[in-house]
Amino acid sequence: MKTGIAGKIAGAFINSKLTPLLMAAFLGIGIYGALLTPREEEPQIDVPTADIMLAYPGAGSEEVENRVAIPVEKIVSNIAGVEYVYSTSMPGQALVTVQFYVGENVENSLVKLYNELIKNMDRMPPSVSQPLVKTRSIDDVPIMALTLWSRSHSDFEIRRVAEELDKEIKKIRDVAATNLTGGRNRTVRVMLDKNAMAAHQVDPLVITQQIQSANSQVQSGSFSKGDSEFLVQAGSFLESADEIRNLVVGVRQGKPVYLHDVADIVDGPEEPAEYVSFGVGAAGTDEFEEAAGSSYPAVTLAIGKRQGTDAMRIADEVLAKLDRLQGTLVPSDIEVTVTRNYGQTASDKVAELMKHLFGAIIAVTIVVAISMGWRGGLVVFASVPITFALTLFVYYMYGYTLNRITLFALIFVTGIVVDDSIIIAENMHRHFKMRKLPFMQAALTSINEVGNPTILATFTVIAAVLPMAFVSGLMGPYMSPMPIGATMAMIFSLLVALVITPWLAFKFLKSESEKAEAAGTQEEYRLEETLLYRVYKKVMDPLLESTWKRWGFIGGVTALLLASMLLFYFKLVEVKMLPFDNKNEVQVIIDTPEGTTLERTNAVAREIALGLKDLPELRNYQVYSGTSAPINFNGLVRHYDLRSGPNVADIQLNLESKHERSDQSHAIAKRIRPTVDAIASRYGANAKVVEVPPGPPVLSTLVAEIYGPDYQKQKEIAREVREMFAGTEGVVDVDWMMEDPHTEYNFRVDKDKAALRGVSTGQLVKVVNMALRGQDVSHLYQENEVQPVPIRLQLPEQDRSGIEELKKIYLRGAGGEMFPVADLVDVQEQVQD
Repeated sequence: MKTGIAGKIAGAFINSKLTPLLMAAFLGIGIYGALLTPREEEPQIDVPTADIMLAYPGAGSEEVENRVAIPVEKIVSNIAGVEYVYSTSMPGQALVTVQFYVGENVENSLVKLYNELIKNMDRMPPSVSQPLVKTRSIDDVPIMALTLWSRSHSDFEIRRVAEELDKEIKKIRDVAATNLTGGRNRTVRVMLDKNAMAAHQVDPLVITQQIQSANSQVQSGSFSKGDSEFLVQAGSFLESADEIRNLVVGVRQGKPVYLHDVADIVDGPEEPAEYVSFGVGAAGTDEFEEAAGSSYPAVTLAIGKRQGTDAMRIADEVLAKLDRLQGTLVPSDIEVTVTRNYGQTASDKVAELMKHLFGAIIAVTIVVAISMGWRGGLVVFASVPITFALTLFVYYMYGYTLNRITLFALIFVTGIVVDDSIIIAENMHRHFKMRKLPFMQAALTSINEVGNPTILATFTVIAAVLPMAFVSGLMGPYMSPMPIGATMAMIFSLLVALVITPWLAFKFLKSESEKAEAAGTQEEYRLEETLLYRVYKKVMDPLLESTWKRWGFIGGVTALLLASMLLFYFKLVEVKMLPFDNKNEVQVIIDTPEGTTLERTNAVAREIALGLKDLPELRNYQVYSGTSAPINFNGLVRHYDLRSGPNVADIQLNLESKHERSDQSHAIAKRIRPTVDAIASRYGANAKVVEVPPGPPVLSTLVAEIYGPDYQKQKEIAREVREMFAGTEGVVDVDWMMEDPHTEYNFRVDKDKAALRGVSTGQLVKVVNMALRGQDVSHLYQENEVQPVPIRLQLPEQDRSGIEELKKIYLRGAGGEMFPVADLVDVQEQVQD
């Protein structure tokens, strides 16, 4: 018999002493690759986008668009590899989002982006800031979130503990960026008394200058005397609130005016700009029974990891350090709850998928053992781990991580990769039982018979799977581990079937036949007498002999095929790109109308949270008002990390482990939506129930973009489209990017009056800004503080709660006289751009 390529390969290894060494080497490098391959929740994908932020102080939205956004759009759209450019123009600032084609090298693309921006900055208006470019990657998503909360401590005290904990967590190897959300920083607030300032003839700008000049210290040089050099240091820093309180800020009638004469100085927490609270759900009452039913001030520490590192290892190290710090750095009356642990979920997924993978291998082995005996099952069982070991090593070499996609690829091909070994082992087993040829010749003959068809079948499967690697968009790199892993597994299965399986089958199956022959129990093998052959013959003979039966069978199969396709047409089955993933978290995104106060937004968010606290699967929840929750995979593309302001809020719902609940997270999200919508609509808010997607993140499931030269017409059409979406069955959580009207008061300076009184427009702008927003004019010198302690000038809340109050602020003219703001401005009411 002429020996083909399969027979030649098998002949070289079937009786070679190198074959067991190869088996050991293949298993060794597979174990090496599996141990070194990082484990994480989501696959590593490059999100080919960058955000360019530019400030243009004082300009309106239309001016920002025409002078900043559109020129930047033109600059970056000429870069090779750019697919889309979006811009958002706001009063005083612009955000330009650049999206590159999927597959573009991220580093090269960013270099080209920076180069074009810097090269063309001379074309921008003089007051435009340098561009701030922010890139996005999967590692920007924190793998852990630790929420510190307490029944007895304020958010200010919790924040100080969280800052110290943050310092310790950053010491862990491979921990990248960390971020604290919630709590208030320590601030020395100088609460100005406008009446006292007017009486003592000082204004906020004078106070600012005095604080800044008093808080200075420099190395002034040195002098020599007696063969020694002495250093000289001049000045001193402000080290306490008392020193600030006793600063002299002016002179009135020959007497010094102290800062405490014109302001109240408070050393403590800053005014709240955001609220974060922690609550216990129905499923978490066992752990925190006494805390159920209420929410408590909290601070969340989000922890990110470096690219390509093992999320599970880092999470374990963080938890180990946290255990060591409990009771020392972290007081016993401050609880630390792990509200996100993607290292743990990644480990659970890997363990679960490995269990299913092992179960699939055992099932195949049992089926083979039933038909070929335990020795035949052992041959197949030994060949599959070698195939997967080589595939895992290729994953490691390609830079992939062990995640649900890569492991799903292995489970996907389990039934395919065993085919090659089964075909080879089964045919060798048949020839050994027939005893028509010597064992070695029988083995090579059997491999020659099925070798070429096996090779052809392997490459046919590869040809069917590999095109998945060329899917466009983010789905391509997201799903690429599956076709690449399946392809490599098929190639390795063919290699194992031609190199390893013949050696194993020759050793195990030959010895079985030899023992049976020596014992005289070997019966002559007749294919025609086997049960499988008799059943198959009874089915096939009528189809081969009868034309109408043959065509009837073909017609019946075709009819069943067409009937199965009609299931899609009549919508009897759902069609999705990917199945829902059963996550342990659900998020509620809340937007109240522009102009809503932080306190009102927080009240709406807390009421929604209280409406969900009795959810049986809810373990705990966190309310983030005025800021965003730590972003997840979904928020990466949706820019959730940029959500801030008094009218936005997030609710993070943490569910029980999926092993402890019957409903999937998607079913839970559908169940809570009516409650969320009912409460939100009562306050005119827009609330969206958001799930972490099973695939690449997208802006939304359905997105309509309206273009046109007339902005008002665009808004009208957008409103019609929004109503159309809202009226469509199955469409939920409809929103748009239009803002609600927001009242704005414009203090227009009467330049003639101001000039006559020796007051500049710049003075008035600085004072009004300082009065309302507050201004950090300097810092307190405190070596042991984690964060700098700012000295912030601001009016008390009761003195900045209306236009008339602001008009009573006095400014100091060039001659020393004091003039109220009311004499210098004309206040106009308008709607913000």
